Amino acid sequence: MTYDAKTPEDYIKQVPEERQDALKKLRKTINDNLPNGFKECINYNMIGYVVPHKIYPDGYHCDPKLPLPFMSFASQKNSINFYHSGIYAKPELYDWFVNEYPKHNKRKLDMGKSCVRFKKIDEIPYDLIAELVQKMTVEEWISIYESVLKKK
Repeated sequence: MTYDAKTPEDYIKQVPEERQDALKKLRKTINDNLPNGFKECINYNMIGYVVPHKIYPDGYHCDPKLPLPFMSFASQKNSINFYHSGIYAKPELYDWFVNEYPKHNKRKLDMGKSCVRFKKIDEIPYDLIAELVQKMTVEEWISIYESVLKKK
């Protein structure tokens, strides 16, 4: 589902009412644990967390006018999706997350390359997401991002 929002608050107001509390709690969990330097915004029609141009002036290589994306979440048709570029780009972080997930949720992990889908919104593992959010600094993300770009 695509929402035309200018702010995270506006985004949450537009999603179905039964998902608003979960999105508010997810947003608070991320903001309470987000390392310094990342900035919350609307990015790709989702609530996103980016490295702003003042920290990384080159911006996103696909469109340098955009800040460097890192993490986001969205209300989709059948789930709330959480996207974290670090679990895609850093294998040991991916392995940590996959191994920790069963300790926080009885359901099978529904995950793509960087996307975790939560179909049962009352079972979102906020404490696990809080831990994950704390595990990568802006500096580490920039370093990983640049190392991958330089290989291409």
